[in-house]
Amino acid sequence: MSLAETREHQDLRAAVTALGKRYGREYVTAAVRDGKHTDELWEEAGKLGYLGVNLPEEYGGGGRGMAELAIVLEELGAAGCPLLLMVVSPAICGTVIARFGTEEQKRRWLPGIAAGTTKMAFGITEPDAGSNSHRITTTARREGGGWVLSGRKVFISGVDVAEATLIVGRTEDERTGKLKPCLFIVDRDAPGFRRSSIPMELASPEKQFELTLDGVRLPSDALVGDEDAGLLQLFAGLNPERIMTAAFAIGMGRYALGRAVGYARTRTVWREPIGAHQAIAHPLAQSHIEVELARLMMLKAAHLYDSGDDMGAGEAANMAKYAAAEAAVRAVDQAVHTLGGNGLASEYGLAQLLTASRVARIAPVSREMILNYVSHHTLGLPKSY
Repeated sequence: MSLAETREHQDLRAAVTALGKRYGREYVTAAVRDGKHTDELWEEAGKLGYLGVNLPEEYGGGGRGMAELAIVLEELGAAGCPLLLMVVSPAICGTVIARFGTEEQKRRWLPGIAAGTTKMAFGITEPDAGSNSHRITTTARREGGGWVLSGRKVFISGVDVAEATLIVGRTEDERTGKLKPCLFIVDRDAPGFRRSSIPMELASPEKQFELTLDGVRLPSDALVGDEDAGLLQLFAGLNPERIMTAAFAIGMGRYALGRAVGYARTRTVWREPIGAHQAIAHPLAQSHIEVELARLMMLKAAHLYDSGDDMGAGEAANMAKYAAAEAAVRAVDQAVHTLGGNGLASEYGLAQLLTASRVARIAPVSREMILNYVSHHTLGLPKSY
């Protein structure tokens, strides 16, 4: 793995940066205020090929990997206009279908996901399971050549704009009787599939929903991949989720630091810019270092994933997500502190990030569960749960 980015990656960053600057934080703020989605940015990113850069070329994608998709989200975030559904639609759902879906599923879903004309949500979290995917109670049973899916999901992003949702359920193993995870594509209009909005303090164009699956009948081809390889397939989607969450957090941290540094260079008190004072300069420098270190771990995770090392990618993706979340929270906090009262003013667009930056700490998996993972799987310490 080279630490130096390729010319292709540099060109991709520059192109996405130019796109992001045409929209910026003001565009997202206006969308939130008006109760709209960031459709224009999403559509343009899709037309330019950025949303499907990780998907196979034969299905309309760019034929690259998670490294490139993470660059897209990071640079949009650094411009102040991240697209949260990139974590879900192309990264999780697109990846799972590309790796494990049938030929019919690939042709049905991937071209639209790559072009941005089709969105897919992802449903794993449940009210009583939290970060423990082994406690999922949504179940699927065979009936009449198809499936019947029942259960509940919570904090599911973008269901209102998604044509379908990739649902994590559990089926009974015929040999052992134990429940095992499986993945099902559920169309938004499927009978028995209902959603209700969850009021959030988070100011975001992407809304959160609780899902109820009340005996949802699915055809046999709604199952993605092999019924007996559900756990492998599930984590093939969760590793990209963590990598992209890291990209989301890194972009946010860079945006906040950019606003703070610009302010510290020009805001003059006692005859000199406040950035000349070490009490201002050093915390910003420290945050910059933390964000850059998190980016290196994110790039490592993406490289391992793209090279086919799922086990190595799992460890690195968790570490990247943890490091990026911590770096983003501290960067946003320091940026607001640098601006003082202006840091809470709508003009500078930083106060909303105090809440948004916490998202990466708690979703898609809490930092405590990541510490559990690293202490047990990496360090070999006894399992605590």
